[in-house]
Amino acid sequence: MTHPFKAVGLSYKTAPLAIRELIALDEPACRRFLDTLHQQLGLADLLVLSTCNRTEIYYAAERDQSPAIIEALGQLKGVADMADYYEYFSVRNNCDEAARHLFEVAMGLDAQVVGDLQISNQVKQAYQWSADADAAGPFLHRLLHSVFFTNKRVQQETAFRDGAASTSYAAVELVEELTADVANPRVLVVGLGEIGADVCRHLAGNKNFADVTICNRTRSKAELLAAECEGLKVIDFENLTEALRESDVVISSIARDTPYFTVELVERLEVLSYKFFIDLSVPRSIEADVERVPGVLLYNIDSIQSRASAAVERRLAAVPQVRSIIEETLAGLDEWSREMMVGPVIHKIKGALESLRQEELDRYQKKVSPEEAKRLDDITKALMQKVLKQHVLQLKAACKRDQADQLIDVLNDLFDLERQQATA
Repeated sequence: MTHPFKAVGLSYKTAPLAIRELIALDEPACRRFLDTLHQQLGLADLLVLSTCNRTEIYYAAERDQSPAIIEALGQLKGVADMADYYEYFSVRNNCDEAARHLFEVAMGLDAQVVGDLQISNQVKQAYQWSADADAAGPFLHRLLHSVFFTNKRVQQETAFRDGAASTSYAAVELVEELTADVANPRVLVVGLGEIGADVCRHLAGNKNFADVTICNRTRSKAELLAAECEGLKVIDFENLTEALRESDVVISSIARDTPYFTVELVERLEVLSYKFFIDLSVPRSIEADVERVPGVLLYNIDSIQSRASAAVERRLAAVPQVRSIIEETLAGLDEWSREMMVGPVIHKIKGALESLRQEELDRYQKKVSPEEAKRLDDITKALMQKVLKQHVLQLKAACKRDQADQLIDVLNDLFDLERQQATA
């Protein structure tokens, strides 16, 4: 593509979590950084994308600005000696390469969980920040709308987003199936490590679960998660037994060497109907024999991960189809960008022709009646439009042949466009 679009950033593929955490940006920081890059570095077509797995900056500039961007990022985050972290960053100075990478990120091809839906929403949010900051030019607007259109096609035409491809999402999907016939199911999540916290986020975002209680040995950790995820109730670990009795589903991700939920403990709950236990811990936090307790059904990490693995296989099988859709969209974007390149030339030609037309009209308007003057104006205007249309068609055809530069040079000489612009 004929556009100076570039990208610089790091992701889970190039940098460990400790480095990603160091430079991660929340929404206020993203907005400040956009303003800095736009106002101080003069960059256009800006997009700042920062998640737990990546921090990437997309921009338009004639020369590579990645060192200045990385230094500005270090200043924003208060990190000295950013040069020490250059090795973790990937630089894409070719427009095709940068645009293709953004497509792959937004579609979830580059995600830790292949086909992750969350990243497409994060790209939309980043685009909104760019638009709010007036940092998105015509190219970025066209590019992002092409991304969103492609995302819709991937959703409708492929199996790339089918099923739950992460353990935490697969667990919630299982709970949804198990409680399909339960009105307002009561869910209890015990243990808020990485997987447990992710399960809570998925539950909070699912309209089918309005009664979710969380419990952790350290209450402050539970309260932080409840503040992040609206609607979660927090109980003290000392009150866990009562919460167990009231729950329809118990999801455990407690980290300990021996099971916390024993047969004896579960028997004391006096299960009257059905109670589902889902064990996401390794080592297991729920004794396998609890399933002997009447009314208790147990699902362990293996059954959850098998669901996730099957979804991953379906998604991986759909990857070639997703890439094919991306390439179709990029081809259309490439054609549009080439036509954009000749836009200024067409405008100059139109100006040159209009100047000639007005010169000739001025010579005759005083010698003819108003009716004849209008007729001359209409005739010359129509003639000019026909000439202009022919040149526009030739330029667009030359763009498709990748020969626009040669024709632009010819037209510049033919219409003396440089002089026309200087005298305009």
